[in-house]
Amino acid sequence: MIPSSTIRLRAALTAALVATLLSLAACAQTPHTTPSPTATPLFANKEDAFAAAEATLSEYVEALNAVDTTNPDTFEPLFKLSSGTVEKSDRKNFSTMHADRQVLSGSTKVLTFQGLESRLPFTTVEAAICLDVSAVRITNADGSSGVSPDRPSVYALTVEFVAAGEGRYTVDRATPTEDVSC
Repeated sequence: MIPSSTIRLRAALTAALVATLLSLAACAQTPHTTPSPTATPLFANKEDAFAAAEATLSEYVEALNAVDTTNPDTFEPLFKLSSGTVEKSDRKNFSTMHADRQVLSGSTKVLTFQGLESRLPFTTVEAAICLDVSAVRITNADGSSGVSPDRPSVYALTVEFVAAGEGRYTVDRATPTEDVSC
């Protein structure tokens, strides 16, 4: 016959072992989650994001006004400030103008910039802008105008800017809009 103290000891050990196994099983079934890192905002607030996008637009227009269609090297600063459909369109248009020996003259001017949308972490900004292109001329190789007679003097656009590094944006997409009054 087994002494009752041994039976109690075995029962206590078994209970302890079962409790340990149950707690290990519970740990195995509960997924261990590590906190996912939160994106560090590019700017402290929406107003700073809008100001950075407006500065990008100013740099872009300055680079646009410096383009010499006879010298493709002058296109590069513009391409560094653009991305997406804007960059694709600029590459195509200026390449065509260069190949067709068209000359671009005059200056584009930003009349208005209004930040519309940006949310944490401020990786995109949407803005309404008005561009004055009335002084811009395109001259064909034969001396004729390459500007459509229907071209408006001022364009109302919704423009999207995307993050391109710390504290910087590129001009990514521009869409004509009737929602903006210029």
